[in-house]
Amino acid sequence: MRTLVFATNNDNKIKEIRSLLGNNFQIITLRDAGIDIDIPEPHDTLEANATEKSRTIHQLTGQNSFSEDTGLEVAALQGAPGVLSARYAGEQKLAADNIARVLAELKGNTNRQAQFRTVISLILEGKEYQFEGICEGEILEAGKGENGFGYDPIFVPNGASRTFAEMDMTEKNQYSHRARALAKLLLFLKAHPAG
Repeated sequence: MRTLVFATNNDNKIKEIRSLLGNNFQIITLRDAGIDIDIPEPHDTLEANATEKSRTIHQLTGQNSFSEDTGLEVAALQGAPGVLSARYAGEQKLAADNIARVLAELKGNTNRQAQFRTVISLILEGKEYQFEGICEGEILEAGKGENGFGYDPIFVPNGASRTFAEMDMTEKNQYSHRARALAKLLLFLKAHPAG
């Protein structure tokens, strides 16, 4: 079984990734690997931040590793919060504050179109590969649901009638940007079995 170090300590992301990858791979988290660092995300693109994280962990562990960076891109806000999604309302990184800021900035705006975009950076045998997943949808005027994390309570994916926060993991994975990026990663790994 191929082992991959996942460059995060975000328990919600770890749960989601493990539910999507199943038993095909052994996923080691930073905590599992004994790494307790907050990898900086200094770049202005999801792609560059994902690369920063996967390269940092690959250098620290010497193992195949992957990371992801995800942003909510709101059309009426010119793509914001985008790369700043986790800290849109400040460095405290509180989801409730981030949601409140997005809703305040969209107040009275009829264009509620948005998309979640995930970029996965995989370092495999020292080489980097990237995979993108996009989920289009719209922003509600108030949050609904208790599941998920981040902006999930205010985002309804196209083709659905409920927010990500109203869905269980199985339902969310039918629409999710992260699931779409991971599906591409899985296909790639299956085509490049461990030597």
